[in-house]
Amino acid sequence: MTDPGGHSAARSGENRPRKIRRAVVILPSGLTLANLFCGVFAIISASRGQFDFAGLLIVLGGVADALDGRVARATGSGSRFGSELDSLVDVISFGLAPALIMYFAVLNRDGWEWLIPFLYVVCAAIRLARFNVEQAGRAKRYFHGLPSPAAGLTLATYYWFSQTPLYNQTILGDLPWHFWLRFLMLALAFLMISNVSYPAVPTIGYRKLNEILGSLVVAVTIIGVIVLRKQFYFPALVLYVLYGVAKTVFFGLIGRRPRGNVPVISDSDEEIEPEDARISVPDIGPDQPPARRRRRRKPYPREDRSGPRQFPPRLPEDVDE
Repeated sequence: MTDPGGHSAARSGENRPRKIRRAVVILPSGLTLANLFCGVFAIISASRGQFDFAGLLIVLGGVADALDGRVARATGSGSRFGSELDSLVDVISFGLAPALIMYFAVLNRDGWEWLIPFLYVVCAAIRLARFNVEQAGRAKRYFHGLPSPAAGLTLATYYWFSQTPLYNQTILGDLPWHFWLRFLMLALAFLMISNVSYPAVPTIGYRKLNEILGSLVVAVTIIGVIVLRKQFYFPALVLYVLYGVAKTVFFGLIGRRPRGNVPVISDSDEEIEPEDARISVPDIGPDQPPARRRRRRKPYPREDRSGPRQFPPRLPEDVDE
């Protein structure tokens, strides 16, 4: 006897992979929207004077932003829509939200200092638009310009650092931070649209020197985040910003740019060929049909070339009898 529910069971089995696939596709976009939620909530918290909680929301948004692209590449569900959505969300979470946190916490609201957050947001939008053109949708080892999450987290975690004993009980607290933070915002804005290259997530391993250094950086970062949460973020991010600038200045002084810096960072492990050795191949798209081969005409017979040439030559069948 056949199972009367066999057909329904078979149909449910067929629909199950589709549901799983749909969930996998939605997951990266869900992480992106979680990043947007953190950015909007951070703006609201900053307007209420809750700067500590606003900084935490930006950090959580950075975690969601770091996961959505990796999940999309791991599951093969990346798309142009996801890249565009991620950039639009980053403008809010790492552009507008950190700028407003600094505006409410540090800047003077009565004057024209609101132009500094405006310039910062403009540079963040330009940086993300350039990122979409050059590097979006693939794994990378270097960023072309300061990443907007790094710039946004630097501003958002300053308030955390200002509430720690390292800031209040040392000489750091005597520095004019409220004055220099204006120039820090402008410097971060300029670095986002500059040609300075910044390393992405370091490679973990033990066979090569860069892998060993990458493993140490990851280990120190994890320990610092867990043990010294409020004291670690801001100094570490400032060191990351200065590292990219120092590296670019150093290679500029010795007359050589870092490997894979301009125009787009190469993500392969192969050596980059010099520009003179590259062969340019014309781009033949669907709207450009291949060029036709010109057919060569056959030469006239030899016997017709003895006398004066006539165009067209008179062949035997054309002679009057």
